[in-house]
Amino acid sequence: MSNRFKPYPDYQNTELDWLGRVPKSWELRRLGSYFRERREKVSDSDFPALSVTMQGIVPQLENAAKTSDGDNRKLVRKGDFAINSRSDRKGSSGVSAYDGSVSLITIVLQPKGLHPAYVHHLLRSEAFQEEFYRFGKGIVADLWSTNFEAMKNITIPVMSLDEQTQIAAFLDYETAKIDALIEKQQQLIALLGEKRQAVISHAVTKGLNPDAPMRDSGIEWLGKVPTHWKAVRVRDVGKVDQGCAFAHAIQGQESGEIPWFKVNDMNRDGNEVEMRTADNYVALKLAESIRAPIFPAGTVIFPRVGAALLTNKRRILTSRAIIDDNVYGIRPHTVVPRFLLHFLSLVDMARLCSAGLVPTVTFSVIKEIRLPLPPQEEQNAIVDHIERLLAKLDLLEEKVANALGILQERRTALISAAVTGKIDVRGWKRPSSDARLGTELEVA
Repeated sequence: MSNRFKPYPDYQNTELDWLGRVPKSWELRRLGSYFRERREKVSDSDFPALSVTMQGIVPQLENAAKTSDGDNRKLVRKGDFAINSRSDRKGSSGVSAYDGSVSLITIVLQPKGLHPAYVHHLLRSEAFQEEFYRFGKGIVADLWSTNFEAMKNITIPVMSLDEQTQIAAFLDYETAKIDALIEKQQQLIALLGEKRQAVISHAVTKGLNPDAPMRDSGIEWLGKVPTHWKAVRVRDVGKVDQGCAFAHAIQGQESGEIPWFKVNDMNRDGNEVEMRTADNYVALKLAESIRAPIFPAGTVIFPRVGAALLTNKRRILTSRAIIDDNVYGIRPHTVVPRFLLHFLSLVDMARLCSAGLVPTVTFSVIKEIRLPLPPQEEQNAIVDHIERLLAKLDLLEEKVANALGILQERRTALISAAVTGKIDVRGWKRPSSDARLGTELEVA
């Protein structure tokens, strides 16, 4: 923590891992002494539905899972603290700025004698969240729930109302500054993503010669392409196949030498386009015995179904491999594999999906995708150009991601240090020019 924040003069040892040493002037009390659980059942027709998120309590998100049981929800009042009881939603919590209703898996707490903004920072701190879920119970190692009967026994630090207000004001100000920097880094990452697509799009649709004569491609979203390029379909340049479903056949089998790629494998490694390692490997003899198609190196693969289909996850095999039936493979024969891969990353698969709840693109649709085809030498030059520029963008994105990680770590550490008394902010004063960053929450 920065040297500009001094520790308190005297400390007491709590003998609690999540608190450690806290200022001697602070009291240690059971959480249940300061919170009453609000358990009133209400309807979302009377109290608007709210979502309990990592960013706090917000009006219900459009993509939130919704049930038909809108009359069976919990009441939340402005100033209440709500936290998702399930460990797989760790961090989803906050003080509500609204009256509304939340899911029954949410614990709703009404604070008494505590400053809501201090409650918001204390109970959302990473240290408290870990302690909260440590009190949970469940039947599987990575999913359990904590109820209020257990939660109320957690020991929390309590100080004077003035000091709570001071800590909350300090954290509101400091986290707002960090959040502004985080937002700028996130915007930069988004801009770099747009730049990646622009680099690919221009190269595979316009070529590298700005003076090349152009003609209409006949493909609405492509516009004009160089006049010497051909207009072809995927089926003209490669053989399209669906993968093989044989999970049942490899149960209990020893690992082999042939990688078996699934959609989850494709979701790893960020912007990497090459598929190198899989979660599962299959013996060649077994693959041959069940007639699983083995795709050669250079095959372009992409998801056939699900959300991953819409996220430009296109990869290329670096060695022969098996793919499962939720993945398509295109074995190029008259197109440079990486040129085809980069082109397919531009295709709007959502537009090609069949109607239904789960995004799915059919075999026949993939074969009919139209693309412009330069001569092979020009394809290679385009691929080299794209990948040289993308390598530079990858380095920039890595630097921005590292900076973002440092900011997020600093935010977490600062909150923890303030709410557990590792730094003394009692003498801190808000700069007058930033008074607008103050909290609007009032003492409950």
